[in-house]
Amino acid sequence: MVLPIEDSLDLHPFAPRDIPDVVGGYLAECAHRGLGEVRLIHGRGTGTQRAVVRSLLTNHPLVQAFFDAPPERGGWGATVVRLQETTPAE
Repeated sequence: MVLPIEDSLDLHPFAPRDIPDVVGGYLAECAHRGLGEVRLIHGRGTGTQRAVVRSLLTNHPLVQAFFDAPPERGGWGATVVRLQETTPAE
């Protein structure tokens, strides 16, 4: 599946087993394109998906910081990720 690279990614359509690969690939492409901040929409539910996403972000080399989205952007149903600045590939 080809993902459109925008400033947010809704994870609802993906199977839980695919989330690590989807998030990793998405963050790499966003960093490559120079996006400084993105939003991962994982939903509120039981909190399982949120926990999976945040465990992936905790030690990810491209992640500078992450936090709950503000209420108007999804609150705790979405995580805002600030990416490290990278040098664009030539």
